[in-house]
Amino acid sequence: METGQPQASVAKNIFEGILSFLPDWLQIPILCLILLLIVLGWVSSIRKKIARRRAARNPQPVPAAPGVQGSGADFLGPYAPAQQVQQAPQQPSGADYLGAYAPQQRGEGH
Repeated sequence: METGQPQASVAKNIFEGILSFLPDWLQIPILCLILLLIVLGWVSSIRKKIARRRAARNPQPVPAAPGVQGSGADFLGPYAPAQQVQQAPQQPSGADYLGAYAPQQRGEGH
């Protein structure tokens, strides 16, 4: 069933109905507070958009972990040369502890 009223009019009627229950001296401050919240939300979203654009234009280097000294390549971004993988000191294996019981190593000439 169509009443002929647009949806915005229904929301407006509900809002006015809620305000009508408040005393007159409280209606204006609440309207100002609602308006202030809307404006602050709008300003906040604009500031976030501006910050996102600035970050995209001027990328900042990622800070190194505490105790780790960075290098000049940290600031080159995608133009940095590939990192060299440092080999960890070789861990002793179980055969290192066998001593005289270890299998004999085959010579290269055999």
